[in-house]
Amino acid sequence: MLARWLPAAINTRPSEWSRAAIGMALGTMFSVWACAQVFGMEVALHLLGPLGASAVLLFAVSSGALAQPWSIMGSYLCAGIVALLVARVLGRTLGSACLAAGMTVILICWLRCLHPPAGGLAMTLVLADPASIALGWHELAPVMLGAGALLACALAYNNATRTRYPKGPVEPAPVFIDSPPVTDPAITAADLKLALAEMEQFFDVEPSELEQLIHAAEVHARRRSIGEVLASRVG
Repeated sequence: MLARWLPAAINTRPSEWSRAAIGMALGTMFSVWACAQVFGMEVALHLLGPLGASAVLLFAVSSGALAQPWSIMGSYLCAGIVALLVARVLGRTLGSACLAAGMTVILICWLRCLHPPAGGLAMTLVLADPASIALGWHELAPVMLGAGALLACALAYNNATRTRYPKGPVEPAPVFIDSPPVTDPAITAADLKLALAEMEQFFDVEPSELEQLIHAAEVHARRRSIGEVLASRVG
């Protein structure tokens, strides 16, 4: 039980840590600077927390589903709309801020744009500073400008540092019909750990969880194969 509390090993090199750290710092600075040029530094600094949290995902774990372009843009838009609606109806209190965050989570899960910093953004917008409150519904503009600037920086920096972003679909391995069938050995958590180490990127998943996922997929594949065989015999 105590072993579960120990931190998991990181399968990346210090060079990747440095790459992500530099990108996170530059991306956050650029997005806040862009907001400050249009809406003023007070409004821009009020968004610093959510933008910094998003930058960690976009630069450190850019291969994850939570860091893809639709995740940040969609979640920021949802958080902004929900927060401004709740603030207008229920006022700007701690309770309404927490309610806005919860409603944001439901909405971004439904729209498949889950992005954790959006919950903090919703709270930040409800408990906004006077300069942001004065913008009214126009407060959505600095929110989306900051998200767009951060995304643009992530697209440029990640690809310039040889980290493909956004994540594209994985092409299936070619199947050779004439080749004899080969029985592959079972994949273990140790094999997955070595594979993750070779890729030298941050992945927010444990090798043991990947092992369980692969085994579950193999069970479904066997069931599908059996079903196709039975269907061919019946036909």
